[in-house]
Amino acid sequence: MTKNESASTRPKSVEPGISRRYFLQVGAGGLVTATALGASGLLTPARAAAYEKFTWISPRGTLEVLDDYPYWAAKKAGYFGDLATDMQPGPSDGTATVKFVDVGQADMGFPSPGVFSFAIQNGMKLKSVFHMGARDTFSFAFRKGEGTKDLKTLEGKTILLGSAAWQAITDPLLAAQGVDVKKVKYVEAGWPTWGTALAGGQGDAALSWEGLRAEWIAKGLSFDYWLGVQHSKFPANTFVVRSADLEDPDRKVFLEKYLRGWAMGLEFGYQNPRAAVEAVFEQFPTLASNLGPELGTTSILQQVNVFRGDMDKRGGWGWHDMTSWQAFFDQIHKIGQISAPVKAEDVLTNDLIKPANDFDKAKVKADADGAKLSDGFAKVDVEKIKANLFNGAL
Repeated sequence: MTKNESASTRPKSVEPGISRRYFLQVGAGGLVTATALGASGLLTPARAAAYEKFTWISPRGTLEVLDDYPYWAAKKAGYFGDLATDMQPGPSDGTATVKFVDVGQADMGFPSPGVFSFAIQNGMKLKSVFHMGARDTFSFAFRKGEGTKDLKTLEGKTILLGSAAWQAITDPLLAAQGVDVKKVKYVEAGWPTWGTALAGGQGDAALSWEGLRAEWIAKGLSFDYWLGVQHSKFPANTFVVRSADLEDPDRKVFLEKYLRGWAMGLEFGYQNPRAAVEAVFEQFPTLASNLGPELGTTSILQQVNVFRGDMDKRGGWGWHDMTSWQAFFDQIHKIGQISAPVKAEDVLTNDLIKPANDFDKAKVKADADGAKLSDGFAKVDVEKIKANLFNGAL
C-alpha cells in the first residue's frame, strides 16, 4: 500500500462469523438501499403483472465477462424469439443478485450457492430453477511456488475476496476440506482488484473461478490454483426467481421459453466455443481487445466444463443434482452459515428443465457449425487448449 493511498481504497478486514444481516439488509419499505448495495441507483421496479421486460441481474457488478456467453450467443442466433429480455450488471456487492430479485427490481439472479443460502437464511422467497454450475467453479489462487494441495494449511492465513459476501462461498468450500474456518482471516480487497492485490504480495490466497483464470492471465496475473472442479463435489452458481412467479401460469410459461433460450445458447457454445466467444466480443469490444481470441476461447472452455458437467448423468442443461446440493446445505448448516436445516427439494426445482431442453439440438449444432469465424478465431486450436485446460493446477 502506498503512503498516498486513501483509507477508502484500503482492503477491509472481514472477521470470521461476519453478520448476515449486514449484507442482506432490506429497508422496511421493501427497497434495497444504496448503502446496503454499495452502489448508487436502482433498477426499474418490475411490474406485478406479466413480464413486460424480463431482467436478469449479474452477481459480479459487470456484464463485460465471458461467463454469460450462452445469453449473448442465443441472442445473436435469435433463440429468445420475441421475448423482451434485459441484462443488468447490478452492484458489485455479492448479495445484490438475490436482493434485487426478492424486492422485485429484477426477475432472475445468478447467485453462488453460498449467496443463495444467505437469501434462504433471511427469509427471501426465492427458488432455483436452472442450475448453471454443474461442477464447482470456485478455486483458490496462490502466488507461484506458494500453493498447496492441502487447504488445511490455510488456517491462520489470509484469503483475499473481491466482496465480503464471498465468505459465503469460501467457508463451506474450506470446511468440506477439513479446514477450521474460524482460523481463516478474510480481507475484502475490492472488485476487480483482489487478484492484483494477491500478485502484489497481499494475503496468502485469493478466491477465483473457472473462466476468470484465463482473464487473469490476460492481465498478466500468473498463479497456481487449487481447483474446485477437480476436488469439490459442491454445486456452483444457479438461476433463481421469486417462488411466487412459479405459481403464475403465464410467468411459468415465459420462464420455460426464456430458459430454453439459455439452454440453446449453452448447446451452441458447447458445439462451437469460438463462435460463442465472438458473440460476446461483439457486445463488448473492450473485453475483446483485453483478452483476444485464444484466451477468450480458453475462458469459455473452462466454463463449458463447469456448465455441462457429466451430461450423461444429468437431465439436460440446468438440471439440479439434489444429492450435491443437499451435501452443500448440510455442510453450511453444520458450520452455522444457516441456522436451520434446508431440504434441497424445497428450494430447488427441476420442473422447468424438460421444457427448457425441448429444442432441436440438430438445428443448434447446424447453426454452430455454420457460424462464420473471423480469421483470428479460425486460427485458434481448440483441441490444444483443451489439452492444457488445467495448467497451473496444483
